[in-house]
Amino acid sequence: MSLWLIRAGGRGEREEFALENAQAVIGWGELPDLSALDDRVGLMALLETHYPGEKHKRLLNWASQLWPFVSSIEVGDLVVLPLKHRSAVAIGQVAGGYTYRPENPADARHTRPVKWLKEVPRSAFIVAHRNSMGAFMTVCRLQKHGIEAAVNAMVTGTPPPASLSSNETEALEEQFNIQETADRQIRDYVAQRFKNHDLERLVEEVLRAQGHVVIRTGKGADGGVDLVAGHGPMGFDAPRMIVQVKSEDAAIDVKVVRELKGLLKEFSADYGLIVAWGGFKGSVEKESMRHFFEVRLWTGDDLIRELQLVYEELSETVQAEVPLKRIWTLALEED
Repeated sequence: MSLWLIRAGGRGEREEFALENAQAVIGWGELPDLSALDDRVGLMALLETHYPGEKHKRLLNWASQLWPFVSSIEVGDLVVLPLKHRSAVAIGQVAGGYTYRPENPADARHTRPVKWLKEVPRSAFIVAHRNSMGAFMTVCRLQKHGIEAAVNAMVTGTPPPASLSSNETEALEEQFNIQETADRQIRDYVAQRFKNHDLERLVEEVLRAQGHVVIRTGKGADGGVDLVAGHGPMGFDAPRMIVQVKSEDAAIDVKVVRELKGLLKEFSADYGLIVAWGGFKGSVEKESMRHFFEVRLWTGDDLIRELQLVYEELSETVQAEVPLKRIWTLALEED
């Protein structure tokens, strides 16, 4: 039984479709049905026809991902899908062969049927395995550092294998998306140092750096609201906002959105913000669109991005707690 990484869009745009429809889906929407191909040579010819302006090296890279998706992945193999919209990894098992589905959205027609088994918090994986899942590929097999055995243990409920030694952890050879890896390290660091009500304090500092006047409601006396924020010298001016902060790793359900929306009038607020470190269930994304002009959602990843955007405006205390340094790196193409 092999383990495969199969992403669902660089920004997670196909994640919910994949999970709701029991499929692993990839892009390359310009390509037709690939089921009749006999070998990788034929796939390369097809890529050259449909992507005439792309470099040969990039087409080779694409073929190295598409061909396993079409021909190498076997029924019973495990799949991991690192989710972009919540801090979790979906684990599934391949239930059938490659299928081209013209009824799907254009960027989700190349599919494999998958029985999605469970979602596991990203924090459940050791650093080496999280780095492996940061490989800058849409489709690739994962097998280094015991990740296959670790994921199988998560699925079966058996004891996980022993942790890697520090030398093995440092010997990672995959090609990483450097920004994703750095963001993940920052996220792990923040998760260790801002637990429970301390996460409220971090959100408060970020909002204040954005120009809001922010007041914390106090532990246990919030009625579902942790922070209130406004503009102007005293915070009386619009836009006025109420904020709820959820520090747990579990994804939040739609009930939280409805409750916060119901509190807008009680607090004379214009908008609501929910910060959920563990992200949101798929039903929340759909519900939030109905309240687009009233409620905003931040996952843990969103909070990290907002923190980075206003880092220079944060207090010296918070900068000392989260010591970051901007660096320059080559923006290499994925090939």
